[in-house]
Amino acid sequence: MNAVRMSHLSSNAGAPLDWAILGSTLFLLLLGFVMVGSASSEISARSFGHPFHLLVRHGVFLALAFGALAFALATPIRVWQKLHIIAYLLALLLLILVLIPGVGREVNGATRWIPLGFFTLQGSEFVKVFVAMFIAGYVARPSGLDPTTLQGYLLPIGLAMLLSALLLAQPDFGAVIVMMSGVFAVLFLIKTPMKYFLPTILIGAGLVALLIFLQPYRLARLTAFTDPWAHQFGGGYQLTQALIAIGRGEWFGLGLGNSVQKLFYLPEAHTDFLFSILVEELGIAGALVTLIAFAVLISRGLIISKIALRLDFVYHGALSAAISVMLGVQALINLGVNLGVLPTKGLTLPLMSFGGNSLLVTGLMIGLLLRIEWEIRHAPPPPNRKGRAQHG
Repeated sequence: MNAVRMSHLSSNAGAPLDWAILGSTLFLLLLGFVMVGSASSEISARSFGHPFHLLVRHGVFLALAFGALAFALATPIRVWQKLHIIAYLLALLLLILVLIPGVGREVNGATRWIPLGFFTLQGSEFVKVFVAMFIAGYVARPSGLDPTTLQGYLLPIGLAMLLSALLLAQPDFGAVIVMMSGVFAVLFLIKTPMKYFLPTILIGAGLVALLIFLQPYRLARLTAFTDPWAHQFGGGYQLTQALIAIGRGEWFGLGLGNSVQKLFYLPEAHTDFLFSILVEELGIAGALVTLIAFAVLISRGLIISKIALRLDFVYHGALSAAISVMLGVQALINLGVNLGVLPTKGLTLPLMSFGGNSLLVTGLMIGLLLRIEWEIRHAPPPPNRKGRAQHG
């Protein structure tokens, strides 16, 4: 077992932390900091009287994100594993609290935030990491329901659907997709039979279609997405402005700070549509480098998950898979929205977009990935558990 582990982790021999995860994370954070500074300068000057107001705030949250990363890195994974039930209850509590009148704050028709004075908490962001902790703890329990059986499969799905219903009440459809992707990824990796997945996927697709047609604003987004130029002054405005930004960038961009679309043409330029400004200023070359960095981060997380499961570190492997898939799906949705291949959805680009909650949660997730890799590289593998699926 030790030989297998070292053969897969030999690239980190002698390194205190996984160089691929740490390097790609630092690169994306630095690039995000630069791009937030560029994309937010005009709106900062107009709204706050200083071009670097939002950049300074981003820097503060960036420092807090490093603190969250360091905290996760310093905390043994067994501690997180013991808290997996509490994590689910915290997720449930956050999503209930935000819907209580007088507690949750409504912005642009959505109630997703809890004002705390110095900080506005977005519960749906923290729910992602709490659900990752819960589903990993559920499949790693040596006793209890076997998640490869129908009853053992339906229980976590039912609990996740309860959280999904609360998220849809905010509404936050994007968070539901990200959260459920992590849950399904873990259940898939532990060899849950496909005969359970297929009906779930069909039912889920039906529910998604129903939700779209029941909510006029979702249907309007879908209609605008199919032909944004026919709705360029209505529902397709953001998408058409984002596509103009990307088209202007060509191969090497207009140069850092030279974006035209950030001059109040493209709303949310420093948050949901940061990637469009990046392409406008740094071109296709800058976009490709960004995509490569994300690919390195996500693929390395999945590789670590595979190694952990092969060595029977079930909780480590499941948590790494949930985190990696959630980060990857959120990044794909954001990039898809910016490129016009997905309908407009309010999800930030992990590690890069302006947003304190997103940075804090992503920092925590990266810290967990680094801790998982460190533990499986240094600790002896636990004894095999009977009654669980065989990994590898």
